[in-house]
Amino acid sequence: MTRPPGTIALVDYGAGNLRSVENALREVGAQVVVTHDPDAVRRADRVVVPGQGSMPECAEAMRRSGVAEALLETVRRGTPILGICVGLQILFDEGEEAGGARGLGLIPGKIAKLPAGQKLPHIGWSPLRATAACPPLFRPLVGEYAYFAHSYAAPADVPGAALLTTHGIAYCAALARENLFAVQFHPEKSQKVGLALLQRFVQV
Repeated sequence: MTRPPGTIALVDYGAGNLRSVENALREVGAQVVVTHDPDAVRRADRVVVPGQGSMPECAEAMRRSGVAEALLETVRRGTPILGICVGLQILFDEGEEAGGARGLGLIPGKIAKLPAGQKLPHIGWSPLRATAACPPLFRPLVGEYAYFAHSYAAPADVPGAALLTTHGIAYCAALARENLFAVQFHPEKSQKVGLALLQRFVQV
């Protein structure tokens, strides 16, 4: 059963690729509020945490603004959340970037650097494949290519992994845990398949 789109809070932590994500969401009919106000996050029908920048800086900026605590509250309340790229990484307990980073602790595990011997950052298109737990939101992406730009990733066996891809090693390209969804790729840069994903999220 789908719900009406309502308002999407697009979290502004000072380092996100906000304009292109905002434009993509508006293109699929979303009512978007770009905000760093914790109360706006709490009031929203859905929340999108975009990703560009470093995991340590993004996580700390969200803590300073109070958005981190508001996000934790909305997750517990059942509000649909979508993290994009760094917005996926900060959901984890910790990461290796910049000598070590503390995430929000919503997902157990560590974000690790992609293996040596591969061109980093990994920038470009990679194919997506499903895990056994792939939910309907991500199922249409199986076999499609999505656009990535990153040097760090979540492990392929993380609880909730829904889509995998490979750059030197297999890693988590998308995850789903109840109302919490996240992708390592950039749907706003992934053309039709990315817009279709955002359209589905707006109705989830």
